[in-house]
Parts: sequence; structure tokens; C-alpha cells
Amino acid sequence: MTAATHSTLFPQVPETADAVLDGLDPEQREVALALTGPVCVLAGAGTGKTRAITHRIAYGVRSGRLQPASVLAVTFTHRAAGEMRGRLRQLGAGGVQARTFHSAALRQLQFFWPKAVGGDLPRLLERKIQLVADAAARCRIRLDRNELRDVTGEIEWAKVTQTVPADYPAVVAKSHRDAPRDPAEISQIYAMYEQLKRDRSVIDFEDVLLLTVGILQDRHDIADQIRSQYQHFVVDEYQDVSPLQQRLLDLWLGDRDNLCVVGDASQTIYSFTGATPDHLLNFRTRHPGATVVKLVRDYRSTPQVVHLANGLLSQARGRAAEHRLELVSQRDPGPDPVYTEYADEPTEAEGTARRIRDLIAAGVPAGEIAVLYRINAQSEVYEQALADAGVPYQLRGAERFFERQEVREAGVALRGAARAGGNDSLLDDAEDLPAQVRAVLSTKGWTPQPPAGSGAVRDRWESLAALVRLAEDFARARSGATLSDLVAELDERAAAQHAPTVQGVTLASLHSAKGLEWDAVFLVGLTEGMMPITYAKTDEQIEEERRLLYVGVTRARLHLTLSWALSRSPGGRASRRPSRFLKGLRPGSGSLGTVASGASGSFERGAAAGRRKPRGPVLCRVCGTTLTEAGAMKLMRCEDCPSDMDEALYERLRDWRADQARELGQPAYCVFTDKTLMAIAERVPGSAGELSSISGVGARKLDRFGADVLAICAGEDRGAGLDED
Repeated sequence: MTAATHSTLFPQVPETADAVLDGLDPEQREVALALTGPVCVLAGAGTGKTRAITHRIAYGVRSGRLQPASVLAVTFTHRAAGEMRGRLRQLGAGGVQARTFHSAALRQLQFFWPKAVGGDLPRLLERKIQLVADAAARCRIRLDRNELRDVTGEIEWAKVTQTVPADYPAVVAKSHRDAPRDPAEISQIYAMYEQLKRDRSVIDFEDVLLLTVGILQDRHDIADQIRSQYQHFVVDEYQDVSPLQQRLLDLWLGDRDNLCVVGDASQTIYSFTGATPDHLLNFRTRHPGATVVKLVRDYRSTPQVVHLANGLLSQARGRAAEHRLELVSQRDPGPDPVYTEYADEPTEAEGTARRIRDLIAAGVPAGEIAVLYRINAQSEVYEQALADAGVPYQLRGAERFFERQEVREAGVALRGAARAGGNDSLLDDAEDLPAQVRAVLSTKGWTPQPPAGSGAVRDRWESLAALVRLAEDFARARSGATLSDLVAELDERAAAQHAPTVQGVTLASLHSAKGLEWDAVFLVGLTEGMMPITYAKTDEQIEEERRLLYVGVTRARLHLTLSWALSRSPGGRASRRPSRFLKGLRPGSGSLGTVASGASGSFERGAAAGRRKPRGPVLCRVCGTTLTEAGAMKLMRCEDCPSDMDEALYERLRDWRADQARELGQPAYCVFTDKTLMAIAERVPGSAGELSSISGVGARKLDRFGADVLAICAGEDRGAGLDED
């Protein structure tokens, strides 16, 4: 995670304005002291850009040169805005507004709508995909689920680039954009979508920006009122602004130039949403007198990781590449990157899971490890492999922490206990703050050991466990803190979306990993057709794929593993090739001038690394079809082929697994996954050899659980088993 969310320590607020500057490097300090006029900060990955701009704002506020209410800091995600608010609060500048473009615009729109338009603001549409489906149906155009998602994305792109329905086909042709359907059809659906919104009196998120821009353009009195409040603007991730967001920013600014922008053209990875680095690259042209500061000291990654990142960008082409930053690691040397080639995707996933298990055994926390892939569809095989290896994991992209139902309920319970004080019998035996929190949350589902199960039950427990850990850290940092103090801290964190850490290996797409970091990162599936993705055709699209891989590389602090598989399924033709972006960077991959001379790292073959013999194709034992999906290969049959599972045996295995998980203090899937139990119940193995042939039953699990499982399959009554062992 990022530095702010990785640590749950509670630093003391600096005593003076000058103390805010303590610990900044010379370039960060230059940013913090540049409080007036246009400022452009070109900040490479891991160089402390958020630290620099939050200290800039805090120094301005604490020195009296900036009024907190006059500063508006904008970024692109609620998580990033929450992190910024959390850091500002820790620096003593808690009154500063730090928001996303959309949330800042929505507040203004809600406030000024009655004055500018009259009546109530139309209802905000949370998800537009159903309305797009209705629009397509009205147009008598059939869209499958994937096409519906893609067309929805096209409508969003059209709106942020300020393209109206009638102009969409021409704009697509001019920009060489690869439309998911006939542009004329999308134009028709887009027009109908807008009509349905008007008919139903709803607006979408893009309308929030469009309507705010419209009001500020038409009502100079309202524009002047907003400009009188906000005198100073800070824009993070400026390489990701869309034309519409830039238009809104221009209207906020008016004829003033108290603007600080921060970005890195080499991390532009959202062009499909309308983002463009042109505004960052043209900043000095628009503001000739701007102060420009470059941050290149990388505090995140080891020299080995930084060397690979620099080598990756040295091959880049195009305008963004001309402005790339050469990072300089500030950390001690670490291990070389590891490049591993596997025979097939399941073997790649299993090898990755084994390496992760070894890292955890060596002391790397599970929450400091990530597996990153190009598309979300790649996650399933890694979920299965990690579960089989007994490694807890979490999928990135779930709802925000403080919006989870169990977290809201926990907050209510803690607030009630804090008000009751000594009159709450729950707290009678609780000697300190963490004990009080554990006592209260035990009524909401928290237990000292994780539940025997996965899914919603496990997720709920993880959320509550994160609150318990937060209370423990809070008590260590603030001697004598009370339950009321903790509740106040939680309220402030909720307002800032500054969430505690939930433990488990992170599985995430490269896009969703932007802005995060881990001690160990596994970049998987790095083959031609996936990286770069097969639909990246133009030079510009290929370069964005390279930047996406660069973002992945720079997420790693210490350990970095890059891997690919030569075929999709076991026994398949080894026709895949490793990504072109690795040529000249991985050992033995050929020369690319000066890049090749610096190639470093170790190269391994997956069979040796994973100690696996090559497998033949896996065929469905019912219909004979070649299987490619992880779950189907585990069952040795197509998902929709009839099952001959012994239901009673399956239930006995589940009961046994629950006992094992409870004894081990692990989630049930770390013993065996549901799919593995189904496979056992279908095949009813009678020997260790037959049991070990089932995917998910490796040597470690065979040694640990084999006797019990075989006994249950033979009809014997086997209990928890740990005492017997």
C-alpha cells in the first residue's frame, strides 16, 4: 500500500511551520516553498510527490500565507483524495478541501443549482449501464454483456472529450479510435441515452462536470463567488486530466495563476477514459513563467527495480517519452528481478503461489505482496492457486472500507460504548483500549481466530480485524487514549477515507494498482497479446501499454518477479512469446543497444522453478472436450457436464474441513477449496497416489491431510485429526 495507508502509526502534528519542512529533500523543499504563481512538479514514481504537495499546502497554511478554506486540492480517486486529507490532518492543515474533480463539482452544483436553474438538482445516476441497455433496446440494437460495458465506456469517453452524439462518428474516425461497435450505432444509442436521462430526470457523473461548466460559463456572478472562495488550486496526477476537467479547472481559475500541478507523463495509462498528458506537457507553454521542479529521487524501490524501470522507458517513443524522468534510487541494493517462463498458465499460477508462500515464510507480510495482471479475467487461476497453497488473498476493487455495512455497524457500536463509558457491562473485564474494542466488536462478529470459511463471512471478519489492529496501533501511539478518542479518530478517518490495512495478498489489474506499492510484486501473464494487449494497434496505443507495464514495475519496493506462460492450458502448443517490452531487459533476450548492456536479473524455466513435469492436455472425463478453465481442470469435467459427486461424502469433507480450519486458525479455503472437495467427492480416491493426482492436493497437503481425507473417503468417521497427528 502507499506510505500513508501502509503505516497505521499516528505521528505527532509538527509544532511550527518550519517543522513541516523537516525531512524534505532539496527538491521537495523547493516545491513546498513555491507558494505563489504557476508551479509544475514533474514527479517520477516513488519520488514522494504526495509528500511534497501536502507539505507545500501545510507549510502555506501553518505559516499564515494560505487560508485553509481558500485552497482546493483535486485528484482523481476517492482513495487518493482521502490519503491527501489524512496527511494534511497529520500536518495540522485539516481544514483544506481535498476532493476528486467530480465530488468538488457536485458540491458546487448542489449548492448553486436552485439559484442558477431553480428547483432541485436531478437525481444522480449511480450506474449508467442499465440505462444504456434501455437505450440500445429502444434503438433495436442487441448488445451482449461485454458490448454493453464497452458501449457504456464509449459514451463516457465521448462526454469527457465534449463530443455530442451527432459528432461521435466523425470524431472517432479523426482520432483513429477503435470503436467497439459501428460508430453510427453507438451515436444512435448515445443520443437515445441522453433522451432517456431527460425523460427520467436523472444525470450521470459526466453531467456533473458538464453542468458545472455550463453554469460557470453562463453565470459570471456564480463563477465570481466560487473564485472568491478558492484562491489556490493544486491538481495531483495532472497527466490524467480530460479536456472537460481542464475546462472546469480553467473556469475555477479565471484569470489567476495560483495553480500547482503534479504529474508524470510516463504514467499516463487512462487515455481510454479521455485522459491526456498534453495539458501537463504544454503547461510551460501556457504558463511561460512557471516554476518547474523535477522529483527523481526514488525512495520506494531498490536500485535493481529502478534500473529495470528506467530501461523499460528508455525504449519508449512518442512525446510522453521525450519528457521521461530518469529515476535515481535512494535505497540500499536488493535482489535482482526474477524472470520466469512457464509451460502453461496453471503452472505459472502454481509457481507464483509457491513463491509467495516462501516469501511469507521468510517474513514478508501477506498484505505486502501483490499479483498484478493486465485484465481482471486473469484473476481466477491465481485465486485458485493461492487458495490451494493456503495463502489468504483479497481482490482489489471492492467497496470503500468505511462504506462497508459491517464497518458502519461497528462504528455505531463503538460510539454507543464510548457514550456509556463505565456503565457498559461489555467493558467490565476490558483492561485497556484494544481489549474494549475487541469486547465491543465481538458482538458484531469479530473472533480471535478467523472464521472457517471464505466469501462474505471472511470479508466481514477481515474488516473488523482491521479495526482491532487500528485500535492496537492507536493505543501504542497515544498513551492513555480512550474509546471516545478512538471513535473521534475513526470519524476523521472516515471523512478522509483513510482506511486501515486489510491483510492478504492483493490480486489486482495493473490499472487498479496505480498509486499503490508493495514489498513484493508479481507481474504475471507477460506475453504478446496480453502485454501489449491484442487490441493495441497504433504506435500510441502500444506506448500506453509500455507505460502500463512501467507502472506495474514501479509498484515494487524490494522483490520483483516477471513471468509468462508459453501456452494457455496444459499440453497446449507452446506458441506464445514473452512481451516485446522485455526484449533487451531480461537476460538472454537479445540486444537493444545500451539497454542490453545493463540487462540484469535471473531467468528461470518454470518446470525447474516449480519442480513440475510437463502435463498433457486435460480432457473432460464426461464429454472429452479439452479443458482450459482452472475450475474445470480441477474437476476434470466441463462445468455444465453432469456431476457424479457423492453428496454425503462432500458434506462430511466440509465438516472435517471446518474443524481443521478452526484448529489451524485459518480460513477454510486454506485447507482445501470447495472445488477441490468437489473433485475429491466425485473421484473418491482410494490411495495416496489417486488423491495426489487431484489438482489442489500437493505434497504438503497430502502429508498433512491425506490420511484424514482417505479415511473419510473410505467411510471412516474422522474428526478434527490434529490431536491424532
